[in-house]
Amino acid sequence: MISDPIRVLLVDDQELVRVGLRMILETEEGIEVVGEAADGTAALALASELAPDVICMDLQMPGMDGLEATRRIVASGSAAGILVLTTFNRDDYLFDALKAGASGFVLKNATPESIVEAVQVVARGEALLSTEVTRTVIEHLVGGTAAGPRSPGRPPAEVPQLHDLTEREREVLGLLAAGRSNAEIARELYLGEATVKTHVSKILSKLGLRDRIQAVVFGYENGIVVPGVPPAG
Repeated sequence: MISDPIRVLLVDDQELVRVGLRMILETEEGIEVVGEAADGTAALALASELAPDVICMDLQMPGMDGLEATRRIVASGSAAGILVLTTFNRDDYLFDALKAGASGFVLKNATPESIVEAVQVVARGEALLSTEVTRTVIEHLVGGTAAGPRSPGRPPAEVPQLHDLTEREREVLGLLAAGRSNAEIARELYLGEATVKTHVSKILSKLGLRDRIQAVVFGYENGIVVPGVPPAG
């Protein structure tokens, strides 16, 4: 049975970048670029009109930037997964895009194969948060920005949702929020990867989180992982 192609909307103020992405994606069977936008305002309109499966979103654009566009698209109830294109030169944007609801991140200088894979992962409804991206977010949270260090939120004892987690699930959450992959968590806790995957699914369900990206944000905002203190495990 032939499945429908993945419908992609490209959002970047640089035409050369859009042309390059279109060439990369449309050489892959099963991916169709259905539209292009040069700013956030156009992206909002096209996201509604074209109903793409994945939106490749640049963050730094004139007018409405990609961060605001991401917030509005997610708030609109769009089913599109938002894949952020980044150069990592704005870590504050990176973290804020996580909170805004972005589903994944890919470097603009990534290999064509990596970009294609990122689109496919996001199209499946999964979160794409590589170790490199996670550690960048964590370094931002630990080190702060020009405005000063970012402080964690309430201590874990004051977070009501955590009472629903088992002790093992809290251990897994701490490692997850610290950027560990399932394989790394399995090694540190002497568990099978399938068991870790089950724990992660239960954690996300109990905490009402969409994906492991939100778990990273939740962990730092609620003191599960404290800057400068290694997670238990």
